[in-house]
Amino acid sequence: MKIPKRIQPLVDEGLVDEVLRPLMSGKEAAVFVVRCGGQIRCAKVYKDASQRSFKQAVQYQEGRKVRSSRRARAMEKGSRYGREQQEQSWQQAEVSALAKLADAGVRVPEPYGCFDGVLLMELVTDADGDVAPRLNDVSMSAEQAIEDHAIMMRYIMRMLGVGLVHGDLSEFNVLVDSYGPVIIDLPQAVDAAANNNALWMLERDINNMTQYYGQFAPELLKTRYAEEIRALYQAGDFDPEAELTGQFQDTTAAADVDAVLEEIKAAFAQMQERQLRQQQNDD
Repeated sequence: MKIPKRIQPLVDEGLVDEVLRPLMSGKEAAVFVVRCGGQIRCAKVYKDASQRSFKQAVQYQEGRKVRSSRRARAMEKGSRYGREQQEQSWQQAEVSALAKLADAGVRVPEPYGCFDGVLLMELVTDADGDVAPRLNDVSMSAEQAIEDHAIMMRYIMRMLGVGLVHGDLSEFNVLVDSYGPVIIDLPQAVDAAANNNALWMLERDINNMTQYYGQFAPELLKTRYAEEIRALYQAGDFDPEAELTGQFQDTTAAADVDAVLEEIKAAFAQMQERQLRQQQNDD
C-alpha cells in the first residue's frame, strides 16, 4: 500500500521496512500494521489536535508535570511553540504509561519508541497469529467473564499503584489474546494524585468494565468495586495487591453540607483566577 506521509520518515530512517495495511482509525490516532525487519508491529499515527475528536482533553492533561519551566509557560500561554509542546506531551504520555504499567505487571503492548508523532509498538495477536480482537467483539461464558473481570480489577489496582488512571477504559480499549485482556490506548492516562478528575474517571473505568462483563455474568452487576477501590486508595498506604471483595458499605455519617459548599466556592474561585491569568497572558 501507499506509505502514509507521517510514516515515510520512519521508512527513510530504516525503522520501518514496509507498511502492510491499515488496522483501525480512532478518535486520536490511525493505526497501521508494519514490518520492521523480521517483526510485524503496529504504527500508531497520532492525529493533530485540530483533527482529534477526543472530548475535554484538558481534563485529562491536568496535573501532568513538565520539567522545563519554559515549556510549561508556553503550554499555559497557548503559543504556537506551546501547542507543539502540548502535542509532544500528549504523545509521550502514552509511551511513559506503557512502560510504567508493564513494570507494574499490567498487560499492555510493548512500545518500541515514539518518532515524530508515530508510536511503534507490539502488535497483539491471537493464537492463530491474527490481530487480537477487541473486548467488544468477544463473547464468553459466565465463568470466563468473572475471571477476566477479576484480572481487569487487578490491573486497575496496579495502575493506581503507579499513580495512573486510564481515564477512558471501556470494551473498546481492551484487546483479548490467548492469555487474556490487554489494555490499550493510554495517551489520556491521568495522574491519580494531581488530577482533580481522576477519582470519578477511576469509578467510570471500573463501572464500564463491570457493566460489560456483567452482560455474561449478571452477578457482577451487583458488585461495588468502584466504591471499594476508591475507598482503599483514599485511605492511604495503598496496596495494589490487596484482596478485593466487590463489597462496600456506605457510611451513615451525615454529610457536612457547609464544608462541601465551601469546597465548591473555593474551586470556583480558583477556576476564575486561572481564567483571569490566562486572559492576562493572552493580552
